[in-house]
Amino acid sequence: MLETSARLLRLLSLLQAHREWTGPDLADRLGVTPRTVRRDVDRLRELGYPVNASPGTGGGYQLGAGAELPPLLLDDDEAVAVAVGLRTAAGQGIDGIGETSVRALAKLEQVLPSRLRRRVSALNAFTVPMLRGPLPSSVDPAVLTELANLCRDAERLRFEYRDHDGTPTRRSAEPHRLVCSERRWYLVAWDLDRDDWRTFRVDRITPRPPHGPRFVPRPPPADDLAAYVSQGVSTRVYASHAVIRLLAPLAEAAERVSPSAGTLEASDENSCILRTGAASLDVMVLHVMMLGFEFEVLEPAELTEAVRTARDRLARSLARAGESAPRTRDGAGRTPGPRSGPGAAW
Repeated sequence: MLETSARLLRLLSLLQAHREWTGPDLADRLGVTPRTVRRDVDRLRELGYPVNASPGTGGGYQLGAGAELPPLLLDDDEAVAVAVGLRTAAGQGIDGIGETSVRALAKLEQVLPSRLRRRVSALNAFTVPMLRGPLPSSVDPAVLTELANLCRDAERLRFEYRDHDGTPTRRSAEPHRLVCSERRWYLVAWDLDRDDWRTFRVDRITPRPPHGPRFVPRPPPADDLAAYVSQGVSTRVYASHAVIRLLAPLAEAAERVSPSAGTLEASDENSCILRTGAASLDVMVLHVMMLGFEFEVLEPAELTEAVRTARDRLARSLARAGESAPRTRDGAGRTPGPRSGPGAAW
């Protein structure tokens, strides 16, 4: 009986690890006859595992989807990955996922061997997440699922959309793909009212069914939709746009420039090109300065003038600070002048 149970678990593991197996291949792996494989497959079906079989020389066995979720077999690394993923899922901005993740994690940790529990505990105890702050509002998982199904089925979406001021409008679009960036979800869709591609924040979407009809999907607006959305939320939505050369390697710049702040491309091994946007050129200057890199403005020329204006304003401020700074007499009774060098005040 124990041997049969162990063989069933081994068979289930093989079916989960590979899309399709022939009967002889499974028999060879398990060291049994094809007839025994057929009997074991029948036992798995009785336990609720939907094992599909196709007859003929090219046929085989495949683990399919059923009406209910049967138990899954995970190896050590997979179990640790799932446990850690469940622990961090609460911070992904999807409303209700946190509580669900805790329940699922409790079930998983209950059956984890002690050696794996120690690995999971170590990963969580000695890992500090660096988050960029909470989302303005959470995404309803039911809305995400609804949008994903409409993208898959190429079915028209009818919805209410709230702009950044909270003003609602009724919209109709052909949904194409969901994109997740910076803990925020976006829908890339063909806006039927604007006759153009648009990117919608999912947390501002309220579906208004019935949806439909079906449509023939259009060619996407870009091959790299993640880069397309990044450019849209960091550049196209702003009144002022700029192209700036950062005097830093691409990998180093990418650590400070998030996808929602701009798009980066390599220029050479020691510099990269930043394309970004801002509400005004003055705000753009502050944005670039706060990155902490030396830089060169490529366009527009007006941004160079805005940098020059900011430089002059800072110089005047420093001059005034130097003139009004209190002075104390040294031990010899002299009043020291402005300091310079590494110990200077600026």
